[in-house]
Amino acid sequence: MKFALVLLSLFPVFSFAEKRPNVLLICVDDLRPELGCYGLDYIHSPNIDRLAEGGVLFEKHYVQAPTCGASRYALLTGRYGPAGNDALMRRASAIGKGEEPSPSLPAWFRSHGYTTVSVGKVSHHPGGRGGADWDDEAIPEMPNSWDRHLLPAGAWQHPRGWMHGLAHGEIRENAGEMALFQAEEGDDSIYPDGVAIPEAVGQLKELAAGEKPFFLAVGILRPHLPFGAPKKYLDLYEGVELPAIANQEKPAGRTTWHGSGEFMKYYRWGKDPRKDAAFALAVRRHYAACVSYADAMVGRVMEALADSPAAENTIVVLWGDHGWHLGEHAIWGKHALFEESLRSPLIIDVPGGKEGEARKTVVESIDLYPTLCALANLKQPDELDGSSLIPLLTGSNKDRGGEAVSYHHKARTLRTERYRLVLHSDGFVELYDHKVDPGETTNIAEENAGLVKELSEKLGA
Repeated sequence: MKFALVLLSLFPVFSFAEKRPNVLLICVDDLRPELGCYGLDYIHSPNIDRLAEGGVLFEKHYVQAPTCGASRYALLTGRYGPAGNDALMRRASAIGKGEEPSPSLPAWFRSHGYTTVSVGKVSHHPGGRGGADWDDEAIPEMPNSWDRHLLPAGAWQHPRGWMHGLAHGEIRENAGEMALFQAEEGDDSIYPDGVAIPEAVGQLKELAAGEKPFFLAVGILRPHLPFGAPKKYLDLYEGVELPAIANQEKPAGRTTWHGSGEFMKYYRWGKDPRKDAAFALAVRRHYAACVSYADAMVGRVMEALADSPAAENTIVVLWGDHGWHLGEHAIWGKHALFEESLRSPLIIDVPGGKEGEARKTVVESIDLYPTLCALANLKQPDELDGSSLIPLLTGSNKDRGGEAVSYHHKARTLRTERYRLVLHSDGFVELYDHKVDPGETTNIAEENAGLVKELSEKLGA
């Protein structure tokens, strides 16, 4: 009886209507926790900040991989998985061969009576298809998951063109000939998100008017490279002083540092932000402009939800697929196992739930699948690797502790409340103490063999 009472005390008291709650999942690409609601008051992000004011913000949310495809695999399957961008396509191939992996998050909701729709970049390929231009309906990236998976490419012709598009339909053919950043005059529609978000708004209105509960996932492209956004968003940062880049020296010892290849392949006017402070500042301002553009897209979706009959019965999740280095550790990009690559925004707004609260507990992207199942009163699949965040959403835990696992091709990492352990495939170890070294600059593994052993065993488990 005592155990049952404890369980009941953890379960949320949320004011849903009689029918099951809807889910609106907003995925933002390459978004650092560089937002006003995360304490960065020089960033203009009023819409995401407003969402945080109505829900619970997670300060220490970590993705499973510092790359789009593998990170989205973990989110959408609730499981640790492959480290590459082809993770979901590999899963789709296995399904095509008759294998039966555990159901994806949207597939699970779909099997329980939900209409499931994705718009934009939700899985790795915008629109969720394979083929040369990522528009082949015979090659779904997530079989059996979506009733509709959509990507209106507009002037960018197809999802592949949309994915790396600049203003007025410019498609990346040779990255070395495409500007690293750009800010053209015009309205939101001159860049890729501006043609996808109206489709998302239309789908939301249609779903909200329907009889069935819905699971709508909206993928926002910016601030993904190249950094292109309408000039009005860059103007927000004219004369705004940005803080100095922290820990901008290349690590002296062995780490997962890399040469920022994805960033460096774009046309940079012969400049390198690692050697040119003025150019580094220009890059950061354009990244900030893209964040504000993405925030405006979030605002349009949230306005449509507020104006719909589904407003009081919809759970909203905003999730960043990974972080992004803006010069920290002399990296411009992701793909490393440092804090900057792996920490990303997570905000959950539940009708009738806590408002304007933040949690410091370490959580993972794989925790969202069981959390949404619990919120929708659905039994979760047995195979999930994550843990429900219900105790954090209700405020019934002590808000401390937690662990997160992340990985790429040659190393794995465990993030605890205090430490980060990085275990390379050849046995080399990095250990950082965030209590005294939040920038992860001093490897203390050699003098802490006992702690390395303890954390390595946890990571292995």
